[in-house]
Amino acid sequence: MAKKPPKDKKKTKVKKPSAKRTAAEKLPADIERLLEKSRVLSEALPYMKKFNGETFVIKFGGSAMGDPDLTRKFARDVVLLKQVGINPIVVHGGGPQIGKMLERLKIKSEFIDGLRVTDKATVEIVEMVLSGNINKSLVQYINEAGGTAIGLSGKDANLIKARRVRKTKRDPESNIEKILDLGFVGEPTVINPDILVTLEETDIIPVIAPIGIDDKGDTYNINADTAAGAIAAALVAQKLIMMTDVNGVLDKDKKLISKLNMSKIKKMIADGTISGGMIPKVETCTKAIMNNVEAAHIVNGKIPHVLLLEIFTEHGSGTMIE
Repeated sequence: MAKKPPKDKKKTKVKKPSAKRTAAEKLPADIERLLEKSRVLSEALPYMKKFNGETFVIKFGGSAMGDPDLTRKFARDVVLLKQVGINPIVVHGGGPQIGKMLERLKIKSEFIDGLRVTDKATVEIVEMVLSGNINKSLVQYINEAGGTAIGLSGKDANLIKARRVRKTKRDPESNIEKILDLGFVGEPTVINPDILVTLEETDIIPVIAPIGIDDKGDTYNINADTAAGAIAAALVAQKLIMMTDVNGVLDKDKKLISKLNMSKIKKMIADGTISGGMIPKVETCTKAIMNNVEAAHIVNGKIPHVLLLEIFTEHGSGTMIE
């Protein structure tokens, strides 16, 4: 039986690999996420090198303090700053928590120009809440995140010497100025940074309750923004970072201003663009800069990891004042 002639072998063309990936050849989503993380780390590296060994004073307050998830993220960010060679010092507020405790104890509270009128009984509650529950809770969050935190108040090592705030109000009818009695509401007179300087050489992260004391031994409730600004100035910190409930300073169209200088701030206060509760925050920042703090930042603490966004990215997320 005759063999069948062999079939002609057709030459198959080998496709050259395309330089571009097709839709089917795109990287898996998890790999893309990892690449994005690597890009972020790469962008952060120059800032890590720049700020190594520098001191940042961070005021933690606002709504973020009442949100456990945001507080945990904040604690992790603070630990990360310490790990990359930055010396973070945390100053915290606690207005809402103080208010809740006063309500529970049926103690009435009054505010004048945003400051809580604080009598002898009230200042004891304020100190208990700030130096006790809030301070130790934040210390615990930082420790759980892998850091080593220690809680302090202005009384420790004479950190914050204070005096009573003196405020006046002009009567619109008589045009006579009246002195307002705010009780034991204080302002810093002297910051003794020795203990903080000592801690910079260790792995310890200080967490400070804004309580001050005068030469007579009287205790004062100090606004956390004011305390943070005074501490930053005393340490000649690289940065003062104020965490608030807003994105930063807004222009007349309610758009975020990413950078400001002091002359621009004066104009914006004069024309009413900066108003209300933002004025004392901005004034605290400018005072710190006048005392050789390199830059001050106002950021929204409700944004997860806002510290890292502001410090380690080119555009940041809030307003930088320099």
